[in-house]
Amino acid sequence: MSNATQKKNPQEIGGFLRGVEIIGNKLPHPAILFFILSLIVVVISHFAASQGLTVTYFDARAKAEVTKKAVSLLNAEGLRYMFDSATKNYTGFAPLGTVLVAMLGVGVAEWSGLFNTSLKKLLMNANPKFLTPIVVFAGVMSNIASDAGYVIVVPIGAMIFAMAGRHPLAGMAAAFAGVSGGFSANLLIGTTDPLLTGITNQALIAAGIDMVLDPTCNWYFLAASTVLLTIVGTFVTDKIVEKNLGTYTGIYKSDNQPITPLENKALNWATLALLVYVALMAVLMFPENAVFRTLEKATGEYTLKAFMHNGLIPAILLLFLIPGLVYGKIVGKINTSHDLVAAMTAAMKSLSGYMVLAFFASQFIAYFGKTNLGLIVSFKGADALEAAGLTGLPLIILFIFLSAFLNLFMGSASAKWAIMAPIFVPMMYRLGLSPALTQVAYRIGDSSTNIITPLMSYFAMIVVFMQKYKEDAGLGTLISMMLPYSITFLITWSLLMGVWILLGLPVGPGAGLFL
Repeated sequence: MSNATQKKNPQEIGGFLRGVEIIGNKLPHPAILFFILSLIVVVISHFAASQGLTVTYFDARAKAEVTKKAVSLLNAEGLRYMFDSATKNYTGFAPLGTVLVAMLGVGVAEWSGLFNTSLKKLLMNANPKFLTPIVVFAGVMSNIASDAGYVIVVPIGAMIFAMAGRHPLAGMAAAFAGVSGGFSANLLIGTTDPLLTGITNQALIAAGIDMVLDPTCNWYFLAASTVLLTIVGTFVTDKIVEKNLGTYTGIYKSDNQPITPLENKALNWATLALLVYVALMAVLMFPENAVFRTLEKATGEYTLKAFMHNGLIPAILLLFLIPGLVYGKIVGKINTSHDLVAAMTAAMKSLSGYMVLAFFASQFIAYFGKTNLGLIVSFKGADALEAAGLTGLPLIILFIFLSAFLNLFMGSASAKWAIMAPIFVPMMYRLGLSPALTQVAYRIGDSSTNIITPLMSYFAMIVVFMQKYKEDAGLGTLISMMLPYSITFLITWSLLMGVWILLGLPVGPGAGLFL
C-alpha cells in the first residue's frame, strides 16, 4: 500500500464498497426490518387474495392434490390471527430454543476461560513452519464457540505473527479470514447449525412440505470445507497479503500473559473430562442396542433420527458445560452454584439482541406461511426458473453469489436466512433440490463476504485491533487487506460445491443433494 493511500482518512472508502457502506448504514436494525417486512406481507396478502391467486400441488402429508389460495391478513379475521398467534409464533420459533439451550453450555466454557486458554495454547505452541495454517484453522474452528473467535483468535493471530518476526497484520488477516470468512465451516457441529436448520425447518413447515432436517445436515460438506479454507487461507496469506503488506517496521510490545501452570493443569483435566463425555455419548449412541436409538416404524430399524433431531442440542450443551465447569473449578473461577449460574446468565445476556430479533422474525415467517404467499412465490418462481432452464448446479452457483451479494448489505446470517428461507427453500424443493443443499449453498455465500462488509457487527472492532499495529488503519485498510480472501473463498468454495454435486456426495448424514 502506498504512502498516499495510507494518509487517507481512515473512514474513506471509494467506489462500490463505499456505496455498500452508505446503503447498509441507511437500513434499519434487522429487528425493525422484519417488522417492516411483516407489514409488507400483510399488504401484499390483501392484494393477492383480492386477485384470487392460487396454487395447486401434491401435499405429501395429506397424500392428495390440494389447492391453496392467498389469504388476506388485512381484514378482521387476519387482525385477530396476528394478535392471537403472536406469542405462539415467538415461543414456537424453533431456532430460538435451540440456540438458547446450546449457549448455556457454550457460555460456561467461555466465561470460565476455557476457550481463551485452549486457543492460546494452540496458537502459542505452533510450529513456525505451520504457523499460517494453524492460525487459519484455529479461526475456522473457533466458530463452534459462536463469536468468541473474534475477540480471542484475531488479536492472538496478530500477536504470534509479530513474535515470529512476521507482519502482525498478516496474522490478524489470516485469523479474521478463518473466523469470519470461514464462519460456516467446521469439523464439529456448532451453534450456527441448529440455528439455521431450525429456520429451514420452519420454512418447510410453512410451505406444507413433509420433511425435517437434522442440525447435522451440512456436516460432511462443511467438514471438507474446513480443510479447503485452511489451505486457501494459507496460500492467500503467504503469497498475497503478507507480500503486499511488506516488512513490518513498527514496535511490537506484547501485553499477553503466558499460560500459568494452574491454567495448564485445568486445561488437561477439562480435556480429560471432554474425552470421557464423548466416550460415554458414543456408547449411548452407536451400538445396535444403544439407549439413544429409537424404533422407526416405517423401516422397523433402530436409528438415531429422533435423537439427532431432538436430543442433539442438550448433548451439545453438555459437551461445553462439562469441560467448562471442570476448568472453571480448578482455576477458581467457578466455586459455587452461583458462579455457574452467573456464567450461564452472561451467555443469555449476550443473546438479548437475538431474542428481540427472533420475535419479529418469527412473526414474519408465520405471516408468510399463513397467507400462503410462500407457497405461491415458491411454485411460481420454480416454474419461472424451470422455464428459463435454470436448475441443478447453475442454479445453486447463482444462489451462492446472490447470498454473497446480499450479505454485503445485511450482516446477520440468521436474519438473512429467515427472510430468504421461506422463499428459496420451497422454490428449490419444487425444482428437486434438497433443502439441505439449499441451506449449505446459502452458508457459502453468506460466509465468503463477511470479511469485506462494514455491516458485519465485529468489523469496527477488527479495525481497532489493527490500529494497535498501524495507527492510521481504517475501514478501507481492512477491506483492501481482506478482499483477496473473500474473492478466493467464494470462488474455490463454489468450485468445491460444484465438484460435490458432480460426484453426487451427500452434504450431511442422511442429507442428499436431490429429492
